[in-house]
Amino acid sequence: MAVLRLALAQFDFPVGAVAANAQKVRELMREARAGGADLLVCPELTLSGYPPEDLLLRPSFLAACQQELQSLAADTDGLAALVGFPHSEGEVFNAAALLREGRVARIAHKQALPNYGVFDDKRYFRPGRESVVATLGGVRVGLLICEDVWQPEPAAAAARAGAELLVVVNASPWDDAKQATREAVLVERAKETGCAIAYLNLVGGQDEVVYDGGSLLVDGDGTVAARAPAFADLLLWAEFDPAARTLRARDWPAAAAAAPEATLYAALVRGIRDYVQKNGFPGVLLGLSGGIDSALTLALAVDALGAERVTAVMMPTRYTSALSLDGARGQAERLGVEYHVIDIEPTFQSFLAALAPAFAGKAPDIAEENLQSRTRGAMLMALSNKHGRLLLSTGNKSEMAVGYATLYGDMCGGYAPLKDVYKTAVYRLARWRNAAAAARGAAPAIPPEVIERPPSAELRENQTDQDSLPPYDELDAILERFIEGEESQAEIAAHGFPAETVRRVARLVLANEFKRRQSAPGPRVTTRAFGRERRYPITSGWR
Repeated sequence: MAVLRLALAQFDFPVGAVAANAQKVRELMREARAGGADLLVCPELTLSGYPPEDLLLRPSFLAACQQELQSLAADTDGLAALVGFPHSEGEVFNAAALLREGRVARIAHKQALPNYGVFDDKRYFRPGRESVVATLGGVRVGLLICEDVWQPEPAAAAARAGAELLVVVNASPWDDAKQATREAVLVERAKETGCAIAYLNLVGGQDEVVYDGGSLLVDGDGTVAARAPAFADLLLWAEFDPAARTLRARDWPAAAAAAPEATLYAALVRGIRDYVQKNGFPGVLLGLSGGIDSALTLALAVDALGAERVTAVMMPTRYTSALSLDGARGQAERLGVEYHVIDIEPTFQSFLAALAPAFAGKAPDIAEENLQSRTRGAMLMALSNKHGRLLLSTGNKSEMAVGYATLYGDMCGGYAPLKDVYKTAVYRLARWRNAAAAARGAAPAIPPEVIERPPSAELRENQTDQDSLPPYDELDAILERFIEGEESQAEIAAHGFPAETVRRVARLVLANEFKRRQSAPGPRVTTRAFGRERRYPITSGWR
């Protein structure tokens, strides 16, 4: 029996770009046909992009997807193509159409609709009722969509219908635990059904999620036959042997084992690049404080966009140390970005003078500290307006969790690359980035003295973060249990953390939901991100 030749399109298909996505499929069809493929496979909701959210409530959007699908079907001479689209027939289904011989031959509807984490499928779609199996080149191929393979029954139904190979199209967002979980699920499905699995995943950043690709081939006995590189746009060639129920990758780039920091760094870079480019910004700017968060954000931005598209701004006051000034300037010069120093002390003093009558009789406190941050926010937003560059917010997940951030100050910005990155991970990423540079014989991207110094907001004399917060090792361990683990305060304290510290941290997390609701979007990279994934009430008596 002849092998079935597959071309798996691990590419980015942006949300809402229906005509452009269809044109990309058309180009991939030509390439797949020229390479001798029998079937081109495209990701989940290829034409609409994923997740299209409330675009799915617009009849004109659904009609545009349907029109482009019909046009693509007419171009399938000599090739079959599996293309994802929202299928509207009174109800709307998350669908994948098998196009062949100039027509839509079969349509598979997603059966298992996820409604957890970042997923809202049940808001928009109705579930499919059966697993579709089609014959291609004499091979019985089951057509599944994303969550269908995470549940046993859709794959089992396809196997009962005679499937030898399962082709699974996905828009599965990345997080720091996802790839190992995916592989375990696919191995289990293959062993249960005896079917080989070709798993194709979307790649690219979309608002608060980032897709890694990381497509996989799994043989019928559960052996992982091939892994595609993460965060790479590729047309992946594969061959299925129905007699052995095995898949063979053809000239796949090596997916070398990488340190967790390397993959996380790549996810953040991809998130920045796609958010900036898809939204049409000519570049970005950020406040460079001389601290580790802004230093890492600058390195990420340069790696994502190139130095010519990045502007850094240092805004000192009387409390800004020489270490901060020297570290910021040195990093900006080393990375080759446009750099400005704007002394905000006069502006800060004018604010204080204007407020003096209303502040009379009250001792200086956090209001004056936050006023410095808000002065910087106003300056940065003015620069963003004037030059059209997107302002990056530089705060991390630890700060956002406990509210150690100033509304309309350091929280200003249109995108927050580190929003889902704990402070301890910020340090690991900074050290990894410098080690990667050293391995290439390059200078460190982040000044080592910035990494080693005690973290400080520098809003008063001799201030450090630990004046207000527990040590970050302890804080992040508590936060991970409280946020990702959803553990109670008593459960966290039972692990050996001081009960009063746990109560204080939990109280800060719950009390600062109002700040997080006003924060910029940022890429989800953990299993429980603030934003669309973790939605707590602002007004709540639960403590």
